[in-house]
Amino acid sequence: MNMKRKGIEDMGIELNRRRLLQVGAAGLVTVTGLPHPARAEPYDGAFTWISPRGTLEVLDDYAYWVGRKMGYFDGLDVEMQPGPSDGTATVKFVDVGQADMGFPSPGVFSFAILNGMDLTSVFHMGARDTFSIAFRQGEGSDDLTTLEGKTVLLGSAAWQSIVDPMLAAQGVDVSRVTYVEAGWPTWGTALAAGQGDAALSWEGLRAEWIATGLEFEYWLGVQNSPLPANTFVVRSSDIEDPDRADFLGRYLRGWAMGLEFAQANPAAAVQAVFEQFPTLASNLGPELGVTSILQQLNVNRGDMETREGWGWHDMESWQTFFDISAEIGQAGQIEAENVLTNRFIGPANDFDHAQVRADAEAAEVSGELAQIDVEAIRANLFAQAI
Repeated sequence: MNMKRKGIEDMGIELNRRRLLQVGAAGLVTVTGLPHPARAEPYDGAFTWISPRGTLEVLDDYAYWVGRKMGYFDGLDVEMQPGPSDGTATVKFVDVGQADMGFPSPGVFSFAILNGMDLTSVFHMGARDTFSIAFRQGEGSDDLTTLEGKTVLLGSAAWQSIVDPMLAAQGVDVSRVTYVEAGWPTWGTALAAGQGDAALSWEGLRAEWIATGLEFEYWLGVQNSPLPANTFVVRSSDIEDPDRADFLGRYLRGWAMGLEFAQANPAAAVQAVFEQFPTLASNLGPELGVTSILQQLNVNRGDMETREGWGWHDMESWQTFFDISAEIGQAGQIEAENVLTNRFIGPANDFDHAQVRADAEAAEVSGELAQIDVEAIRANLFAQAI
């Protein structure tokens, strides 16, 4: 299945703005002719964040689970939803009012903008590029142009919008790369079985794949890519409403406090997620759990010396992504400043940082997690890199 030279519409993910997407009990997307739902102020019911992965049982959202455990969201009616595994659902559901905040990759976000979804990014979680290219051991290269004429495996067809700009930024002629949708969550297993030459991966997932016996070597975007990673988006109308904007500032503060806590005590952050998802704890284990969260903290923190706080958008990095996407024909031209805002970074970071760090240092870590040498793992974080 070669998806090259096809637009997003050809991949079957075009959204007609006159239709409302709905999810049935089986997780299938259906459509009706209903208009966008009206929302009460500040929100009618719980404020809902929707995952781009089709599951919440991962370490990726650690800042939320820390914030919930520590009371950083107290007074706010909030919830998390896994959503379907369709790579574009996280923006579609926000657009039509079935969720209030999504977490798309830059490629999916640009797809949303160019399909008429009036969304704005309000908190850039992935300061560095979290995405990577996985190879079977002994077959990798730090020169991604070697992927020309080869096959890259994806969990969802929508992920091509992630990989094409990343490869193009490294000088790859993306028209010569073939993509195969190998399915969620089996595309890594497909690579190990020899069904493709490489596969998309990301920080945090590297550790999870090790836990399932998948040993690869990686070209790491966090070390080599100039592009941004996933971000929090909302309907643009919500940031213009004073009550909803105030709510967003307080909600994002909870996430920022969770990030600050995890930076100070990664093992305690892992414990908060493991308490929420015991099966994940059993499958991943303490050492790989800490490895996963350290990989993600490296992405989420970025170079804090040049950032204005957790969630701050680097407009230059984002414009580079949008420009490359336009050059390769993936998207039309988008101006970063029109679809990203840093107006919530001040409110989100307006908390007692010293107190949050003290909370983290005082947090008790129990069992095997307490025995983990966090600094030893941190020093070996890129052992799988090419």
